[in-house]
Amino acid sequence: MIFPSTIAGSLPKPSWLAEPNKLWPQWRLQGDDLAAAKLDATLLAIKLQEDAGIDIVGDGEQSRQHFVHGFLEFVDGIDFAHKVEMGIRGDRYKAMVPVVKGELKLKGRVHQLEARHARAHTKRQLKITLPGPMTISDTVSDAHYGDKIKMAMAFAGLLNQEARALEADGIDVIQFDEPAFNVFMTEVQVWGIDALHKAIDGLKCTTAVHICYGYGIKANIDWKNSLGSEWTQYEKIFPALAKSRIGQVSLECINSRVPLKLLSLLDGKDLLVGVIDVANDTVETPEQVAGVIGEVMKFVPKERIVASTNCGMAPMHADIARAKLVALGAGAKLAREKYA
Repeated sequence: MIFPSTIAGSLPKPSWLAEPNKLWPQWRLQGDDLAAAKLDATLLAIKLQEDAGIDIVGDGEQSRQHFVHGFLEFVDGIDFAHKVEMGIRGDRYKAMVPVVKGELKLKGRVHQLEARHARAHTKRQLKITLPGPMTISDTVSDAHYGDKIKMAMAFAGLLNQEARALEADGIDVIQFDEPAFNVFMTEVQVWGIDALHKAIDGLKCTTAVHICYGYGIKANIDWKNSLGSEWTQYEKIFPALAKSRIGQVSLECINSRVPLKLLSLLDGKDLLVGVIDVANDTVETPEQVAGVIGEVMKFVPKERIVASTNCGMAPMHADIARAKLVALGAGAKLAREKYA
């Protein structure tokens, strides 16, 4: 099937699980009740995607408070009690971050419960997302390794442990989220892709990297408005990604100022093309979604295009996110009818 549809990763959490419309929501429940509610929300996320006609479904990151910290919570060697302020994403944000104080080790499985629960309740291809090693290293303070690359490689090893276990759980696609790839262009080429290769070592399932321009929050929108009329940063890293062992690259396309001709630099890769904007509340029409796919086809073979969202939907209003999912599924179906 051409133009299968999927999501970048996160979906809004139900209001009975966590505070709505927030990137860092507080949980509504505790203990065993919270654990059970997370699995209920995961099942609901799968059902919403299936009803919308999404072909490659995800857990919606319902069990995680944040896409990076949802992984860090399961890592020994990190001090969450004494956070420090640090600039992240090239000082785009100031954040209070945990500190790496010792050797990094996994406490156990990270996403086993939600992955197996989702796998048991859908016959569709299933994707699970993990934070990428460069992005994790840009979201913590190092007081142990003394070398950012060494620390990133340590995180990559932990990610690989969890990714291999997820593959054994029956996961079809494992995606690593690397917004830092949109900031540290030289580092991506020098060591960022090597760290990704360590994270995917030995995997036989489909692998992807997500490198969009971020959630629809004010700090990201302000940053994007400072980038000029054309966002050409990708031309610095696409040739290296094209040579990498990553199977898919996830990108922001609709309402972005990325020149689509740059996509031809990713020759040989499947592209998760963002056809749903997560930075505004306007619900796309199926015709708009199909139109973006048609524009991308000028530079990418149609059999390599996957229709997706620009980024995660975690902070969005739930009803708007649901409507956008329906538009995504219907738009991909319309594109198949138009361009088959």
